[in-house]
Amino acid sequence: MQELAKIYGDTLLLDKKFNYCPGCGHGVVTRLVAEAIEELGIRQRTVSVVGIGCGGFSHHYMDIDAIEAMHGRSPAVAIGYKTASPDKIVYTYQGDGDCSAIGLAELLHGANRGLPVTCFMINNNLFGMTGGQMSPATLENQVTATTPKGRDVHVHGYPLRVPEMMADMVGAKYVAREAVCDAKSIRKAAKSVRNALQCQIQGLGFSFVEFIVPCPTGLKLSVPDAYKWSREKMVEYFKPQVFKNEVGQNNEN
Repeated sequence: MQELAKIYGDTLLLDKKFNYCPGCGHGVVTRLVAEAIEELGIRQRTVSVVGIGCGGFSHHYMDIDAIEAMHGRSPAVAIGYKTASPDKIVYTYQGDGDCSAIGLAELLHGANRGLPVTCFMINNNLFGMTGGQMSPATLENQVTATTPKGRDVHVHGYPLRVPEMMADMVGAKYVAREAVCDAKSIRKAAKSVRNALQCQIQGLGFSFVEFIVPCPTGLKLSVPDAYKWSREKMVEYFKPQVFKNEVGQNNEN
């Protein structure tokens, strides 16, 4: 425990085990966020705003202040808190259902407003906590609890590419999509987490990172097969890339 504390510092609560399902990508992203907060030295002034879903557990494993928002309203709560306390570093941690279904309006208007707030969207392409139902990020023909014959785009619409929607917004200063499907993608994702928070530290404007993660439970796959599926299926449609980076040359991904 002491050796790990030297790596993670005070941010990650090493005496509290993750309650995420085995193999869940949330554990990886939670660790990346904790590492970035520690490296940037902002723990004492960081506030996490979480939504409803598996991502709502993320702040339980970090020694930071946190607010639990109503379903989809995390960006609105984060903006309100940042407005009242501009010296704080405020970020949201949300799943694709919470962020891009019920919370899409709050997210896009928050990005367009350009207040220096950071949003992290963890995309496991379904509603994980409530049983694996179709979300806005469910792929075409993908079988879920509510699409037993696969997602029919002529009925349900197409999978939603969220960062592409905000890339041209003037208020959004850092916009990226990353994956955590293997070691190489995790290293890139770590850079985007730091860049997104650095964007807020510098007061540049809104920052957003989407993470492609596997959900073995929702996909009803083994952990290795879920990661393989994410690499081969999800990343093909949701291509990881940095869409916009105004943080500076020294922080480029």
